[in-house]
Amino acid sequence: MVLLYVPKLSNTINIENRRAKFDYQFLDQFVAGIVLEGTEIKSIREGKAGLSDSYCYFKNDELYVKNLHITEYSEASFRNHEPTRERKLLLSRQELNKLSKKIMDAGLTIIPVRLFINDKGYAKLEVALAKGKREFDKRDDIKKKDIEREMNRKF
Repeated sequence: MVLLYVPKLSNTINIENRRAKFDYQFLDQFVAGIVLEGTEIKSIREGKAGLSDSYCYFKNDELYVKNLHITEYSEASFRNHEPTRERKLLLSRQELNKLSKKIMDAGLTIIPVRLFINDKGYAKLEVALAKGKREFDKRDDIKKKDIEREMNRKF
């Protein structure tokens, strides 16, 4: 009997949408799977993806992410993927119903916050139900960060 050692995948891939924390206030967060094609997972494992202008929307009672940029895989042949295509997100029906009800409120949107690979090797997208911040809210956040930084310096 031969036992093979299978190394555990490292969770080094953690692509964040830093701008989202500055522009939005998160009300609720969900972790969703992504339906990927061919070479997309290889590009994600190389860390070549961007969440900066992406957003989520409902189409036929299913959640999709648009403008999630996954760079083409460099070693692929002619069967490479389109970098900014729409990708379906996998959530439970309860979570989809909850999001669709809350999205009807004025000023709420669904934005991708973080793209990562879980312990099993699957690509996951953390999405948040968010409300846009106004200019004075952003200033308050900057003041809080500055005060916190000064307190940490003194101690």
